[in-house]
Amino acid sequence: MNHFTSAHDVKSISALVEKALMYKSTPWKDESLGKHKRIGCLFLNPSMRTRLSTQIAAQQLGMETVIFNVGQDGWALEFADGAIMNGTTVEHVKDAAPILGNYFDVLAIRTFPSLKNKEEDYSEYILNQFIKYTGKPILSLESATLHPLQSLTDIITISESMQAQKMESRKPKIVMTWAPHIKALPQCVANSFAQWVNKWGEAEFTITHPIGYELKEEFTQGATIEYNQNEALKNADFIYVKNWSAYTNYGMIPEVSGSWMMTNEKLISTNNAKILHCLPVRRNVELSDEILDGSNSLVTKEASNRVWAAQAVLSELLVNSINNQVL
Repeated sequence: MNHFTSAHDVKSISALVEKALMYKSTPWKDESLGKHKRIGCLFLNPSMRTRLSTQIAAQQLGMETVIFNVGQDGWALEFADGAIMNGTTVEHVKDAAPILGNYFDVLAIRTFPSLKNKEEDYSEYILNQFIKYTGKPILSLESATLHPLQSLTDIITISESMQAQKMESRKPKIVMTWAPHIKALPQCVANSFAQWVNKWGEAEFTITHPIGYELKEEFTQGATIEYNQNEALKNADFIYVKNWSAYTNYGMIPEVSGSWMMTNEKLISTNNAKILHCLPVRRNVELSDEILDGSNSLVTKEASNRVWAAQAVLSELLVNSINNQVL
């Protein structure tokens, strides 16, 4: 694994899940792997779970972690090629990234879409500029279109729950359902979850959302799309609840009829489905209190598993980097 930016960087999702669960049972097993190695975590937008879990994971591998909030702790960065920098940006990524590559062994980056320019966001322009100029492994802590660490965590949590319920003999039905929100959110988490579940190939996968909230087919291909939420939820084993704004009418919030908030009443037709959400969550908007605080919720366990997802990925990046140096 040279970089970790999407499911396509992973040879075997199941093997990576097993590695994460191994670290969960033995957190300090490879504490010397990252000895004398540094990870730089650059945040172009806020974070809580992603930031803390990545830092803990790195420390358990023996790495030193440096956190840097771009725009707050340093200069505003310019990313456009050929830019005439006579405005608010002070430093170009062409100048900053190679230096960061000299400072760190792994560079972790969290970016965010503008939700204004679909072509620019979906080109992953900012993330790819760092990959191009840094010269070191890049770990995505969320990008303009994807959130791979979250999606790996989700599959870890589902796999763990399947083992506890002794469900390994059959493929579970996983449903990702759109949920209401008070503002326009990006498609990152939804895109990523769809991409990872489809590549994993170990589930019957359905996506349900109102008309107008279709995701880019590149990520949903392989899933069943159902516009009737009640129909989609029938016999579900796991339900992933997430809001996203429109992709076609980019960044907009098309009008929705009916109730899409997840409640216990909607679980009646399911196979006593377990509920996942990436957090933060708008209580009683996306999910009801009764769901979040009830026995079907895996949300707290899911967020806690972020550490083991990050640790598994970091160990893969470190091993690959060490092997390349030996060669």
